[in-house]
Amino acid sequence: MTKDLKTAVTTALCLTAALPASGAVTFSLPSKVGTGGYAYAPLDPAPIGISFEFFAFPSYFINVTATQQCLANWKALTGVWPPIRIGGTTQDRAQYDAKTSAYVVYSVADAKDAPSVLTFGPKFMTLAGMYGGSVVVGLNRGKNNIDNTIAAAKVAVSEVKHLLAIELGNEPEYWVKDGQPITSGVNWTPATDAASQNNWNIRVGSAVDRTNIIQAGNWNDAPPKWGAAQLIATENATVKPHVRHYAHHNYPGGSIQSLMTHSTIAKNIHTFDADIAAARGVGKEYVFGETNSVSGGGAARVSPTFGAGLWTMDYALRATYNNMSRTYFHHGTVGNCQYCFWGRYSMGAPYYGAYAAVALMAGASHLTALDSGSTNYAAYATFDSRGLPLRVLLYNSDYFAGSGTRTAQSFTLTGLTSSMVRAKRLTAASATSRVDQASPPSFGGQQFDNGSCAISGTETFETTPASGGQATFSVKATEALLVYLQ
Repeated sequence: MTKDLKTAVTTALCLTAALPASGAVTFSLPSKVGTGGYAYAPLDPAPIGISFEFFAFPSYFINVTATQQCLANWKALTGVWPPIRIGGTTQDRAQYDAKTSAYVVYSVADAKDAPSVLTFGPKFMTLAGMYGGSVVVGLNRGKNNIDNTIAAAKVAVSEVKHLLAIELGNEPEYWVKDGQPITSGVNWTPATDAASQNNWNIRVGSAVDRTNIIQAGNWNDAPPKWGAAQLIATENATVKPHVRHYAHHNYPGGSIQSLMTHSTIAKNIHTFDADIAAARGVGKEYVFGETNSVSGGGAARVSPTFGAGLWTMDYALRATYNNMSRTYFHHGTVGNCQYCFWGRYSMGAPYYGAYAAVALMAGASHLTALDSGSTNYAAYATFDSRGLPLRVLLYNSDYFAGSGTRTAQSFTLTGLTSSMVRAKRLTAASATSRVDQASPPSFGGQQFDNGSCAISGTETFETTPASGGQATFSVKATEALLVYLQ
């Protein structure tokens, strides 16, 4: 069977195996960036990255074979290594020890536990410095030992070649509960945390002789109580030059269905509108410095599923569309991390969603959403350096759990300039499909091998004719389609 015939048969099977959900939804593709009344977000070269829990970072790069290849797969699409952030709860349990020859030193009763106390040495920063992409390094503020943190910051600046920023403290709103010394005898509020951040940002920035070096914020509780807008309002002319950008954490949670529903995703992202505007208003970027599906390492029945993978895709794209520069998906304890893209399971279904989002934005200069964010159906378009349409991603977030009839939604794109377009389909048997349960997704007919993250299978494009500048695509419930326009 020829490749073209095989593709045609595959496409026909996809169309006949599902019943139409409703009439086609139509999206008008703008001819160029800045036209059509859409909002356009400028794109970072690599808008999607990975956050590694502080104590686990060395293990991910030394002991987990898939790490380098999973990151390299994205580099192959974008031309640059994805950004990483090293931090999390254990960064505020970690003290720098200049004398240790180990990357990190700790003990736990069970390998699945995170340490309550740990130290790290210069080799930790040397390892971070070997990475080819940008690096955010999180350091301890909770212990209130600024001299120790400054010593670590100086090593970070000298050893981490692609150091983007230093983060001083992780989720400080929880420090009273955690018994962190910096809150002792203090009425710890957003205002006192802001004063602390400003002081530390100035002292650490001055000690390493760097401006534009601090990732500020780093809360998890939703704004406006804990957020960039309230922090920015407290900053004076001395602290502002040290801040590179502002970060927030976010773990939406919920069932698979609620998590992956497009309108719910859009609503969740809108929580950060005022914070993003405040950061942009002072000329700074805003990022999700740590995020994933469900807090605490994920939920076993939600986080490893294909539905969570589709959430990963749509969530990253909606965040980017709303002017978040980068989104760092958190990876926790190796071997005890339900939402990890790799490490807990040989491969996690969410990696597929992230890969599709990277593929949409790779090499693009701008992104827009063609939909309102109020329904189950999403459409995103990216544009090349000339401002011309590059790719479109269509997403049907109707929920399909694997039984009964799997409906399909027709998407019509207008404004096309070619007579034929190609597309790759992101699909799986159902929203509950999991790699570790022998039901992996596929993207364009390809998969990521367990253990190595190498791409396997024959790359498959579907072809759709366009007539009169428009084409119609069928996307099944719980599925996405990436359309290539060039």
